[in-house]
Amino acid sequence: MRRPYFAAAIRRSTTAKGTRAEERVLDLVHGAERVPATLLLPRTDRPSPAALLLHGFSSNKERMTQSVGRALMDRGVATLALDLPFHGERTRSDEIPYRNPLALVSAWRTAVQEARAAVHWLAAQPEIDAARIGVVGYSLGGFLALMTASEEELVRVVTLAVAGDLPDSTPYLSLVRRAVDPLRAVRKLTGRPLLLVNGRRDRTTRPEQAERLFAYAEEPKRLSWYEGGHWPLHTAIEQAAEWTTRQLRAISVEDGRRQVG
Repeated sequence: MRRPYFAAAIRRSTTAKGTRAEERVLDLVHGAERVPATLLLPRTDRPSPAALLLHGFSSNKERMTQSVGRALMDRGVATLALDLPFHGERTRSDEIPYRNPLALVSAWRTAVQEARAAVHWLAAQPEIDAARIGVVGYSLGGFLALMTASEEELVRVVTLAVAGDLPDSTPYLSLVRRAVDPLRAVRKLTGRPLLLVNGRRDRTTRPEQAERLFAYAEEPKRLSWYEGGHWPLHTAIEQAAEWTTRQLRAISVEDGRRQVG
C-alpha cells in the first residue's frame, strides 16, 4: 500500500510568545484537501523529538497547541496539531452528519488517513528526529491516536488523555467494533510505551472504559488518574508531557533505525 503523504504551505511563521521557539501555521495539502495545522519547533541545533497532537470532539488544534503543545515545547519536543474533519477551520455551514452513519464512517477514515499522513510528513522534516515520534490524543483524538499508532510503526510513544474502550451503550456495538476497535488496536502497539491519563469523575469517558483498555494493553504501560472530569488538570498535562518526553528521549538509535530504515 502506498504511504499517505502531505505537502505543506506555510501561512505564517513567528516566535512563540515568551519563548525562543518557532510557531508555524501551515496548510497541509493532499490533492484538493487542505488540513490546517500548527507546528511548534524548539530552538535547537539538532533534530528534535516530536509528537502529533489530535484534539477532541468539538475542539480544535489551538487548544492542543496551547496546552500539551506548550508543555512539550518547554521540554524540547516539537509538536504538530491538526484540525480534524468538521472541526476548527474546517467547520462547515452544514453540521457534523450525526444521522448519516456512512458519512460518519467516511469522516473517521479520512481522519485516520490524515493522521497517518501527518506522521510521515513530520518524519520527513529536517528539524525532526524521525526515530523519536509520538502521538498525543485527547478524548475523540485519543481513539484516533490509538488507531493511528496501531497502523504506523513510526509512532514510537502513545499518550492518551480521557480515552478508553468503547462505551457498553454504543449502538450496534459489534458492528462499530469492525471499524473502530480500541481493544484490537491497543494489542498492535507491540511493546511501544503507552500512557493513559483519565479522570476519576469523568462521565464522558468513564473509568471502567479506561481500565478495560489498559487491561488489554501489553507492557510497557501506565494508567494515571487525576481527581477531575473530562478535561485533565494542569498538573496532569504537565506530568503527561514529562512522561512523553522521557519515553521519546529513551528510544535508542538502533531501535529508531529499525523503524525508519
